[in-house]
Amino acid sequence: MRLEAKRCGVQFSPPSIILIYQNTETKKVRKRIIPVRNFSKYSDCSMAAERLKSHSRHRDYLEGVSQSQLEKLLIILRDHLQGFSLEHSLASFHLDPDEDLNKLDDENLARKKGQMDELFERNRRHKDDPDFVYDLEVDFSKHTQAKCSWDEESDEF
Repeated sequence: MRLEAKRCGVQFSPPSIILIYQNTETKKVRKRIIPVRNFSKYSDCSMAAERLKSHSRHRDYLEGVSQSQLEKLLIILRDHLQGFSLEHSLASFHLDPDEDLNKLDDENLARKKGQMDELFERNRRHKDDPDFVYDLEVDFSKHTQAKCSWDEESDEF
């Protein structure tokens, strides 16, 4: 039996992961509610995601769901348990180019770095891609007008 995850989400009460999946053999679409047990507002989301993916009962269903996607869903659940709104949780996943990452705590910084890594991998070109160019040169001076003080040449050392 081969299962393909189509959509996933969260249910706040009781804390659960909702998975919409399709059996590739029968083409039937089904919904599975996976309870998140022993989860609190202090839980480590990456450990909880690993525990869910490795649990024998849920392994086949969660095989097509990435670790980072599960972690995001568990972060939303944990934020809800801490009293944050859904909008607040979703806004924390938004990448703002003007945000000062030096002011973030370790957990939020790790979250932002994970998002940047994911975005990088999505936009990355491999040598097997049809639009791959080996030695691509881009002149960024045409595209940006913003300048930083450390970009300007100076005689001071």
